Amino acid sequence: MTKQEKRPGESIDSVLRKFKRKIKNDGILQELRKREFFEKPSDEKKRKAKAAVRRTIMQQRSEDIF
Repeated sequence: MTKQEKRPGESIDSVLRKFKRKIKNDGILQELRKREFFEKPSDEKKRKAKAAVRRTIMQQRSEDIF
């Protein structure tokens, strides 16, 4: 459970911004969107394979730059 406590004198907007940033970094919204609909196991494998290819390409590009 993600919590963000309000300090004395802190505005609601800044607390809300911190809370949203914390949720985004924890990956809660991404997990929620993923679980919103059922994904067939075959589709999940395809998505993960595609993500792995994308990761390796980006890694190779970053190695080429340096």
